[in-house]
Amino acid sequence: MPKKKVVLNFPPHLIDQPVTYRLIKEHDLEVNILRARINPNEWGRMVVELSGKKPKLEAGLRFLTDLGLGVEPLAGEVKWLEERCIHCTACIAPCPTHALDLDRTGMTVAFDRERCIACELCLNVCPYRAIEMASGQWEQGAGA
Repeated sequence: MPKKKVVLNFPPHLIDQPVTYRLIKEHDLEVNILRARINPNEWGRMVVELSGKKPKLEAGLRFLTDLGLGVEPLAGEVKWLEERCIHCTACIAPCPTHALDLDRTGMTVAFDRERCIACELCLNVCPYRAIEMASGQWEQGAGA
C-alpha cells in the first residue's frame, strides 16, 4: 500500500476541524500522526504518514488543500550511514521513537526507518556524521 509523509499546516480557524477523522472515514486512509504542535488561535503543524490506495491518497490530499490546509511533502527523511557509525550510542538518547536503538546482542546501534519521524534530533549529536537527511519520496507497496 503506498505511503506518503506530509506536513500539514493548519490556519487558526481550522484547528477545531476533525480533519484526521475525515481522512479516515471519508477517504479510507490510514493516518499515523508522527508529531504535532497545535494550539488555539495559532497556526498548527502536524507531520502525518498517510497510507491507502493511490487514488484515495490523491483524493485525500486534494481534500486537505481544498479545505485550506497547507500540505507539503516531508522535507526529507533520516538516513543512517552504517559504514560511518562507530556505535558510540550518542544518537540513542535523543531519539523519541527509538528508531535508533541499541541492539544488545551485538552491542551495536540499529536503525528502524519505519519508526523514524524525521525529528532531526539525532543529526547534531553524532560526532561522526553517520546520520543525515535524505530527500523524501513515495513509498510503493502492495495495492498501489
